[in-house]
Parts: sequence; structure tokens; C-alpha cells
Amino acid sequence: MKNGEKKPNILASIAKKGMQNMIIIAALAVLVLIFWALNPNFLNKFNIVSMAQSLAPYAIMGLGVTFVIATGGIDLSIGTTCIASAVIAGKLYMNGMPLGYTIPVMIAIGAFIGLVNGLLVAKLKIPAFIATLGTMMFGRGLSAIIVSIPNIFFPNGTWFNKVFSNYNGVPVGFLWVILFALICMYLMYKCKIGRYILSIGSNEEATRLSGINTDKYKIIAYTISGISTGIAAIFWAASFATVATATGNGMELDAIAGVYIGGTSAAGGVASIAGSVIGNIMLVVIRSGLNFVLARFNLNLNSTYVTYVLTGIIVVVAVLMDVIKNKNASKIKIDKKKKEIKK
Repeated sequence: MKNGEKKPNILASIAKKGMQNMIIIAALAVLVLIFWALNPNFLNKFNIVSMAQSLAPYAIMGLGVTFVIATGGIDLSIGTTCIASAVIAGKLYMNGMPLGYTIPVMIAIGAFIGLVNGLLVAKLKIPAFIATLGTMMFGRGLSAIIVSIPNIFFPNGTWFNKVFSNYNGVPVGFLWVILFALICMYLMYKCKIGRYILSIGSNEEATRLSGINTDKYKIIAYTISGISTGIAAIFWAASFATVATATGNGMELDAIAGVYIGGTSAAGGVASIAGSVIGNIMLVVIRSGLNFVLARFNLNLNSTYVTYVLTGIIVVVAVLMDVIKNKNASKIKIDKKKKEIKK
């Protein structure tokens, strides 16, 4: 640690996040019970496997972007980067490249775009919203030009699908999510990378004055986010044999919404890795559950639109609670300082 920098109270922080996660898990359990009560088919084996397959890419993108949000930034490019990585690698596969080589290609494309985002934000001082919006549109358009066909096809029934999606009815993608979450927990809570990223989100200027290269760790955060989108592309390609070119818009909003729901502060400085996974599970449950409920009661409503409404409400409430919590924390600190001055 540099210049008298205080090591954060990790145990207290983990205990606090644990309580938040328990609340989210309880809310998730209630949702599952409600959807199951309204339509018992919701918890059939086929749907559980289907939900786990659709969860993997969103959860992995959410885990990666958690590092960016912890700095107080945002990455709007993750959805289109995920699809761009998949279609470019898929095009190379269709042209004769071995299937196994698509894995490093997807990760490399994601890492490159993440690095570009980090340089734009940290070095050129472009606001994160604008920088990542630009790379989102650039990546979407460039990938479509490179691929030049509307759809890319990945093989079915190969080792690729079994390793990254569904192995004889077992949703192995979820197991990969748990492994990736454990890696992210180590980086966020046990490494200086995570400590400095959280410090930047709490007070970037104070972090810089303490001798920490804030630009470097911002770039690392965006690069981690980019790598995660490349990894998410692997699971997307393994789960869905057909990947449409120039798509991905909206995927980033779902992944980011899960991060906010999971307890990561929109203002930065506070991150919950486990919460990001749980938050994305909640959104998958809502999407699937609404389909079953609307079908059960023959309601003439589009489940996608209803999901948007519920997700919007949940995200606003989650962020509002975070804002109130931060205001109360600031008020407590001010009152404490006033008492110390009086003494």
C-alpha cells in the first residue's frame, strides 16, 4: 500500500455484501415460487436447462462489466462486442478454421475492444458513455462489413456444445459461470487490481494523489470487461447455432441491469460479484416466468415488453435504494465529523 493508504476492512465489506445477497436470493426465491404456482411447468427440467443456457453469456458479461461500474464508469459496447466476436470467429470457422481456434479469436476480439474503450476513457478523457457508445456502433458495423452475410452458423452436437452449453442435459454453462465468478471475486477482493478499482470509484482524485496510476487501472477494468464479452461470445455460439450479424443491441442493458440489481453501486466504489450473478439469474427467471404465465392464462401480451417494464422498475428501485444508502452514509460521516469538531 502506498503513502499510508489504508487497507479496506474486507471482512466487514464481505459481511455487508452477504446480507445484500441474502435479500436478493430471498426475492429470487419468491419469484420462482410465484411463477411455479402460476404455472407448474415453469420448473420442468427442460426449462431449467434452457434458463441456465441463456444465463451464461449475460452473467459473464455482467461479471466483467462489474469492474467498469466499480470505477464509476459504464460499458455500453459489451452486447455488440459479444455478437461481433462470435460472428467474426464463426466466419473464420465457416472458411475452414478449426473450431477450437474460434475460442482464442473471440477472446482476443473482446479484449481488443475493451482495451480501446479503456484508452479512450482513461487517456483521451472521453466520457465512458460516449466512448463505449461509439465502439458499440463501430464494432457492430465493422463486424457486419467483415462477415458480409446475415447469419453465421456454428455446429451442433460437437464437443464445443457439450463443453460450453449442454452436456447430456446438464447445463455446464452455469458451472462455468460459477468458476468465472470465483476468479472475479479473487481479482476484486484479494488483489490490488480490485482494491484500486474500488478506490477509483470511491474517490478518483484522492486515489491518484496517493500515488496510484488511476489510468492504468481504468484500462485494466475495461479490458477485463472486454475479455468477459469474448468469453460470453463462446457460450452464445455454443448455445445458439445461428448467430445473426450486426445484432447485440440491448444485451448490454440486460447484463448491466443485473449488476445494478445485484448491489453494485452505479456511483462506483462498491461492487458485488456474487450479486451480479444473482441479479442476472433474477432477470432470466423473470423473462422465462412471464412466458409461462402469459401462456397459462392466454393473455394477449408480448412477454418481452412486459419484461422490459418490470426490469425498468426493478433497476430504478435498486439504483434509488443505492442513492438513498449513499446519502445516509454521507450524512452519518458529516454528523460524526461535527461531533469530533465539537469535542
